[in-house]
Amino acid sequence: MTSVSVSELKANLSRYLREVRRGGEIQVLDRGSPVARLVPEQEVGDRTRELLIKSGLLRPGNGNSSAVLNADPLALPASLVEALDQDRADRL
Repeated sequence: MTSVSVSELKANLSRYLREVRRGGEIQVLDRGSPVARLVPEQEVGDRTRELLIKSGLLRPGNGNSSAVLNADPLALPASLVEALDQDRADRL
């Protein structure tokens, strides 16, 4: 991983973005302290997805979406319009 100061990054942004596009990582330092990291877009998404799965907030699919698409809609205790009206009542 390459470490650069904020001023160096600003002066050579295109160069560092090319490096990130090629799969590199850039650590951004502000007065010698790390403040950010530039990584390829897909890598961030993969890490975030894995963290969500590990925390139990995301359950990966099994690839069969037809069961969900063919299922009846959920029966909710209130209509969506009623819920929105109730939520917005304090703003009127």
